[in-house]
Parts: sequence; C-alpha cells; structure tokens
Amino acid sequence: MADRVLTLRELNRATLARQMLLERADVSIPAAIERLVGLQAQQAIAPYIGLWTRLNDFKRDDLSRLIDEHTVIKATLMRSTLHLFTAKDYLLLRATLQPVLTSAFEAIAKGRGAEIDFYKVVAAAREFITQEPRSFAEISAMLTELAPDADVGSMRYAVRTHIPMVQVPTKTEWSYPGNPKFTLAEAWLGQSLPTEDNFKTLIFHYLAAFGPASVTDMQTWSGLSKLKDAVDALRPELVVYRDEGRREVFDLPDMPIPAEDMPAPERFLPEYDNLLLSHSKRTRVIADEYRSQVYLPGLRVRSTFLVDGFVRGGWKIDKTKSAATLTIEPFAPITKQNRDALAAEGEKLVRFAAADAKTFEVKFAE
Repeated sequence: MADRVLTLRELNRATLARQMLLERADVSIPAAIERLVGLQAQQAIAPYIGLWTRLNDFKRDDLSRLIDEHTVIKATLMRSTLHLFTAKDYLLLRATLQPVLTSAFEAIAKGRGAEIDFYKVVAAAREFITQEPRSFAEISAMLTELAPDADVGSMRYAVRTHIPMVQVPTKTEWSYPGNPKFTLAEAWLGQSLPTEDNFKTLIFHYLAAFGPASVTDMQTWSGLSKLKDAVDALRPELVVYRDEGRREVFDLPDMPIPAEDMPAPERFLPEYDNLLLSHSKRTRVIADEYRSQVYLPGLRVRSTFLVDGFVRGGWKIDKTKSAATLTIEPFAPITKQNRDALAAEGEKLVRFAAADAKTFEVKFAE
C-alpha cells in the first residue's frame, strides 16, 4: 500500500466524501459536527451554512436548540480559533490541544514585548468569570484595574488561552451576538475537564474528517508542532500512501478512496470553512492561482463555491429590509451547466440564510 500514489483528484474526492460534500448526509447534527471535528465559527452564521451545505433537511432551529441545551458549544481550540463543537468532543480534546493555546499566548506576549504576572492574571480572571458570564470588554477593564501598567492585550490573551471558556448563546438569529459573554466551560458543561492526553484520538478524528493527510497537514489543522515522531508511533495502525509529489500521506484502515471521476456537485461554503484551512498543501481543493482571492488580509477566509470539487469563486449575500441578493463571483469563466446548477443551489442558500426577506435574487458578477 505504501507504494500507491494518490492523484490530486483522488485526494480531492476522498476529502469531499468525508466532508459530506459529495452528497448531503442523513446524520444527526451532533454526529455531523463530530465527524467534522468541529466547525470554524468566527462568524456566527458560518457553522449554520456549513451544516446546511452538508446535511439533508438541516434547520437552523435544530442547531439553536442543541446550543441552548449545552449539547453543542462554541469555544477556542484548534489553531487557537473559535469552533463549534459537541460538548463531548470538547471534553475529549481540550487537554490535548492546550499546548497550541499556550504557544499562541507565548508568541503574542513575546511579539508585544510584554511581561505580565501570568498566574495572578489568570487567577483573578477565573474568579471574575466565576461570578457571572463576562464579555472581554469587562474582562479587559478588570485586568486594567488589576495591573494598570501591564499590557492588557497580553493579559487578555492569557485568559483566552488558559481558562477553558465557552461563549454564552443568546436569542439572536445565529445564537451568538457580536459582543458575546463567556463562562467557565466546567460550569456550562456541569463537569470538570479531563486532563489526560488523547493524541491518538485527535489524529484519528482528523484523518476521518480530512484524510489522507501528511504530518504537516496534521500540524496545520491542529496547531500542534513537531508531530513526526508521534505520528510515526501510530504508523502500524495507519495506511500510508504517497501524493503526486511523493509525500507520505496517512489514512485510517478501510477508509474509502473514491474514484477521481466521481461526480462532485456544486456546493457553497461559508467564510472560514475548515475544508480550506486543514491542510498545509491546499491544492486538493483550491488552485494556487486562486489563493489570493480566498485568503484575504486580516486572516479572513472568503466564502467560496465548489465546481467539480474545487474552489472556483466566491459569493456574498446583500440584504436590505425586505430583499436578499446572492451574488456569485466566479474567478474564471464557467460553463452554462455549472452556472445553472449554482443558481439553483444559490436560490436555496439565500432563502436559508436570509429567511426573513420577502424577495430573493441570485445573480452572477460580471
């Protein structure tokens, strides 16, 4: 098996299948979120669209209810960014990914040239948040009063990365407001967070969602570094292929590799979709020539659409009080057949994302 070379399109189809993007899946929302190992959630609407594009008959109220019931939570984890997780996965993976959060804090503090009383800051913030949910504006004000001469940005980041917290949902349209409050994860979930390392589980979850993948892919997705030896220790339990560049890519046994000519329907992805962030070599889903049009300044990742399994353009929704317009922006000319399929899928998307509008339109940017 180690000699088998997977083509770019085989890698593409394998990843799309695991991401539920070759066909929409009939699984529960928690099962889908766990299969994806969370959904990137800097934008409140993004996980909703990410699930809508992957699941049959997805309804926003079903996800909102799970969030209200504490079954699904929003918290900081992989790559030190906000994700939507099931409570089960967060509890399982939080301790394993603490080194990512610690490294992120150390890099921020070093970059700002800041020296803070770390233990004093974290202890004070924990006590402050224990009293009631707090916004980061409130936390920053408290920290400034505690240590007026210290760098508040570094103190704030110490809190964000070293106190397990979840965002508190509200009755807003997409469950989380623009200026959210945070509470302790152990209080929200009603149990202490496990401290054991679950590295093997983390890697196996990742491969099930994004494989086959290289060690550097695993590092890019998780934020963990220097994983070669740890992955080598798992080698007897994995399948090894090579990509067209002869890199080793690992996979779980018995995971299918679909044929490279398997049809891939047109699909819309939200901003920051994990499909575009979870590999070091991203040509399996996006050509290098389009990268600058997707990965934008300020670490933004544009909302995109797929044609034949690859990113071929972006999209946006403009909404007035009563009208919603989805604009599809191809990066290069596409066929009439693809345009018609995108228009049909886009009509469903705009009606989902802007359900309270009275009129809906789909148009192509020229």
